[in-house]
Amino acid sequence: MTHPLSGLEPKLLWDHFAALAAIPRGSKNEAAASAHVVAVAARLGLPAKVDQVGNVVITKPGTKGLESKPVVVLQGHVDMVCEKNSGTAHDFTKDPIRLVVDGDVVKADGTTLGADNGIGCAAALAILESNDLAHPPLECLFTIDEETGMTGANVLAPGFVTGRRMLNLDTEEEGAVYVGCAGGVDTLATTKVERTKPTAALSPYRISVTGLRGGHSGCDIHEGRVNALKVLARAVTEAGAVGFAAATLDGGSKRNAIAREGFAVGWLDPVKEPEVRAALAKLEADVRSEAGRFDNPVNVGLERIDAAPDPIAEADLARIVGFIHAAPHGVLGWSPDIPNLVQTSTNLAIVETKDDVVSFSTSQRSSVESAKKDAGRMMATAMGLAGFEVKQGDGYPGWKPNVTSPLLGLAKEVHAELFGKEPEVKAIHAGLECGIIGEKYPGMDTISFGPTIRNAHSPDECVSIPSVKNFWTYLTAFLPRL
Repeated sequence: MTHPLSGLEPKLLWDHFAALAAIPRGSKNEAAASAHVVAVAARLGLPAKVDQVGNVVITKPGTKGLESKPVVVLQGHVDMVCEKNSGTAHDFTKDPIRLVVDGDVVKADGTTLGADNGIGCAAALAILESNDLAHPPLECLFTIDEETGMTGANVLAPGFVTGRRMLNLDTEEEGAVYVGCAGGVDTLATTKVERTKPTAALSPYRISVTGLRGGHSGCDIHEGRVNALKVLARAVTEAGAVGFAAATLDGGSKRNAIAREGFAVGWLDPVKEPEVRAALAKLEADVRSEAGRFDNPVNVGLERIDAAPDPIAEADLARIVGFIHAAPHGVLGWSPDIPNLVQTSTNLAIVETKDDVVSFSTSQRSSVESAKKDAGRMMATAMGLAGFEVKQGDGYPGWKPNVTSPLLGLAKEVHAELFGKEPEVKAIHAGLECGIIGEKYPGMDTISFGPTIRNAHSPDECVSIPSVKNFWTYLTAFLPRL
């Protein structure tokens, strides 16, 4: 198999990752990826089961001398977050990810890479295909739709897997073993707007907020990265003071990603264009100064366009922009037990205008269930005060750390033997499927580890090539010890 990663080691893992990258597999569009996994099993002569939503489990007997050992579950999710830069031509429903080797990392050309969690799935497929690795009996579980609600894990049926030891391959820091994660809930809002007619003196314009890093709303929420929706509200307010009448506000694209870009279409008297440009230039300079090294330099632009919907009525626009200004975003609390771990956060993720309806998507996370519920209640209250119709999902549970886990003890031992030191034992503020799977299959002993992946959920996503090799070394040395 020839692909841009053909020269990398471990070859089998990179081959499988390249094959997955060629398959469109955005969340809720994973049918082809699930079918690919089943086809790999058929080619290898291994049994595979598929449930009603597309979760797949492939079984492989233990190798010689390990046949009678307890089953180990290797788990990852086949879907990926689909984000691209505004100038990138890419259709995530049909185009393959364009892979690029850049020094010691693999990245994509203007889009998310899908290393989250394509690398974990590729590692499991490579172990299934390998005929020279020792391991106990395996059940490789490939779930769907982890990124937009964990709906695959939520419908796992009793008996779909039988193992009670699980290695989740979905964390993003080499040298760390994770034993806990946050739970989450989505809080959504919609509101209808009235519109007015623009006067003959006005022309259509678009304000744009671009250039920001975005990132994972769990892993990166504490890094001070700028939320494009917050900047967009400031831009609309500044331009509105000069006479800009907004007709649409749109920005962000995923509930679990920090908004990177935002756009407002509206109307402006061309005579006032220089004054608006000056106001937006000052805002751009202010935000750059505020963010400093925490983010890329933001670009706040104004361009004349051919057409725009009628302006949103002043009172409705004030409610919408006022909510963006007031809505909480970022870290709400730190863990009192684990140093430098965010305990609770909220992400103002998406604003979207369709016809006469403006909608918002947000997500709240916490490793403490009561704090998660309170954060969701806080966001719902703010939406209600703005006069929005609010809808909140059931959410998903966190994964409570078990520092006495037998798997964790062995993980420390093997890591020390291989690399001369024990791994860091951590919990992650992102959501993992481990908590849900643990509820579905009581008694499951779980740890999670993976290679170093940076800027997941953004077009800057990349995976460290040396860390993938170390991840593979660790995984393949760990399995025969189980």
